[in-house]
Parts: sequence; C-alpha cells; structure tokens
Amino acid sequence: MKSEFQNPADDAPFLTRVQRVLPQLSPAERRLGEFLLDFPGELGSYDAQELARLCDVSKATVSRFIRKLGFASYDQAKKAVRDERQTGSRVFFAHAEPEANAAALALDMREDKDNLDWTFANLDPSELEALAAAVVDSRKVWITGQRISQSFAHYIYWQLTKIVGEVAVFPQGGETLGEHVARIEEGDLVIAITLRRRIAGTRQLLDSIAESGARLALISDETMARHPAARWHFPCRIHSDGPQFNHAAVLALCHQIVVRATLKAGRTGRDRLRRVDAVNEKLAQYE
Repeated sequence: MKSEFQNPADDAPFLTRVQRVLPQLSPAERRLGEFLLDFPGELGSYDAQELARLCDVSKATVSRFIRKLGFASYDQAKKAVRDERQTGSRVFFAHAEPEANAAALALDMREDKDNLDWTFANLDPSELEALAAAVVDSRKVWITGQRISQSFAHYIYWQLTKIVGEVAVFPQGGETLGEHVARIEEGDLVIAITLRRRIAGTRQLLDSIAESGARLALISDETMARHPAARWHFPCRIHSDGPQFNHAAVLALCHQIVVRATLKAGRTGRDRLRRVDAVNEKLAQYE
C-alpha cells in the first residue's frame, strides 16, 4: 500500500526526508528516525532485521518507516544511503556500536599512513617541482579555499608570504569571490584547495579562474575529477572510518609545496625570510 508520505519523484537527501516526516511518526518510528538522524550510515550497513535490533523496534516498524520516507523498499533506501555516503555529510560515517569506531581511535596511525601512502604514490614528484617553480616565478600567487579547505589555504599562505613577494588568500570574511577573481591576471598562479564537502559553484569558480589566463593548481580529495584547465592536480586521500575526514595527507602535501618553493626561491627567498625575522625581532614579536 502506498504511504501518504511516499513520493516516487522525491529526490530529497536522506536526512531531509527523515526530518520532514519525524513529526508524523509513531513513537517507535520516531525512535528509529532519531537514531538514523544520528547514524544514517547504519541503514547502508545493516539489513532491516539488524537495524530493528539496534533501535529496539520491530522489522515491521522499519518497513513502515522506509515507506514513509518515500522509498519503495528497504533495498532502495539502502542504495540511496550508500550513494549519499560517497558525497554527503560525514555523519554518514558515524557508527552506533563502539567497536565499529576502533580503527578511527587506534593510535597506530594506520589511517594516516594509508592516506599518506596512497596520496604520494599517486603523484609525480616532477609535478611538485614544477608547481614550486611556478610559485616563485609567478607575478602573484593566489590561494583559495572555503570551509575546511580554507584552513589549508591559510597554512600555505603563511608559509609562502615569508618567501614570495605577492601572495594572497581568498575569500576572507565578508568578501565575495568576484572581488578577487576579477583581479587575477595572466602570469599569476592560483592554488585552489577543493576538499569535500565542496561548496556549490566550485566548477564555475574554477572556470572563471581559467578564463583569466592564470595557471591553475588543484589540491582536492580523491573523489574530484581533474578540471580541464588545471595545469596541476594533486588528489589527496582523506578516507576515515570515523565521523571526521582524515586530512593528514593534505597537510603533508601542503608542506611539500612550501618546502620545495622555499628551496626554489634560493638566495632571494632566504634574504626575504631573514628580513622578516629581523623586523619581527626588532618589534619584539617573539619571546
């Protein structure tokens, strides 16, 4: 029987569906719904009987709940959750059972090592060298990143500003992208950091940068396809079994870029770095 909540054309995200029907659910269904708001990925990991056990409800309750979300079957809902796990929120990776989080809590740093190994096995060292040379040779270096990506953009900026004359990170608080992209010129270098979850309009931003004639370098997670205008693209594996992405490989890659650029800068870079330190010492910036 078709539920009054069911909509075959519904393409809303899984969590949106759950939040939408929650006020109309029975107590048992609501308990299941609240559980899946916290641990939506579990629907993709367990069959209906196992999910019912986790939530202390009946299998029939699970079936009714799935129909109210607008899915024709549990398998259809399971596939939708698995698909959304590939590009959706990290909440899809959270586990209800403590032992499932053991890998993320392990102190042997296995995830870090695996991500580092994958990332550096899949890049060409000569590409890193070429990017480092471009950092030094460009009229101006622009670094862009939003959400978590901005943290790494700032890391690269603070390292390069000590050796490169013209470097900027954007956007800053309250600024629009256009205020910066409009000033990018041919002969500039743009390092764009585009990690999951990427903001809407990322493709359009990269297209606009490409139209400026500037050279474009991408640092992304492993799921992003190469932009056709990117001179360099460095995918970083950020896989984690826990509820947060693991960015160890991203930071390591950023470090490699700034170290190689510092060496490429040679005496000019070292002189600039010494002047920066000398001024900071004079101004008593350090203890």
